[in-house]
Amino acid sequence: MTETQTAIVTGGARGIGLAIARRLAHGGLRVAIADLDYATAQQEVAALHARGEEALAVQADVTRPESVQAMVDAVIKAWGQLDVLVNNAGIAGRSAPIQDLSLEEWQQVIDVDLTGVFLCCRAAVRAMLPRRYGRIVNIASIAGKEGNPNLGPYSSAKAGVIGLTKSLGKELAQSGILVNAVAPAVIETEILRQVSEETVQYMVGRIPMGRVGQPEEVAELVAWLASPACSFSTGAVYDISGGRATY
Repeated sequence: MTETQTAIVTGGARGIGLAIARRLAHGGLRVAIADLDYATAQQEVAALHARGEEALAVQADVTRPESVQAMVDAVIKAWGQLDVLVNNAGIAGRSAPIQDLSLEEWQQVIDVDLTGVFLCCRAAVRAMLPRRYGRIVNIASIAGKEGNPNLGPYSSAKAGVIGLTKSLGKELAQSGILVNAVAPAVIETEILRQVSEETVQYMVGRIPMGRVGQPEEVAELVAWLASPACSFSTGAVYDISGGRATY
């Protein structure tokens, strides 16, 4: 792949998504920052433009198929191709025991964190298949492997993302499209404010390094998985957990 590559990063206006978008742009990719918060996405795109990097702001709701398709169409219209999709958009949901959760609270997290990944993968694969090239990186979580107490919807959704990644990796293995996932432990972002201090301390206490991760650390791993240099790995889950992961 010698031409300039293009990427979509969902939930790219802040946190891990923004760190990934910046890292990919600094690496020479054209990057679409897709987010519900269009104003912030525009601000971050302006900052990238100021550095001489190519970027595009797209307002996207990953729970709506028509919005996801419009996101992909915007990138194709602007740059003619889609090479990389990073499924980062997600919410933690409320920290609560299962008996206190409403169906609506469960469904909201599943809709964003799992169904949103499905919808984005589907639209991206349709765009990538004719060119027989693509890199999809799904942001899962160590919670999807181990489960975090009082985060049932989030843990379940991220486990689903891991299963979807493994399925698509095998399904697309001979298509030129590679699909991998990253499973971070606690990363220092705004999403931590959505969960209780008790839950945060539980998660940090299980990290042998004894600290939270930084968004830029996740971005470095994603950058490799999103590159042509990643050529013989698909359907895999890469932990970035400070030693928490045990399998």
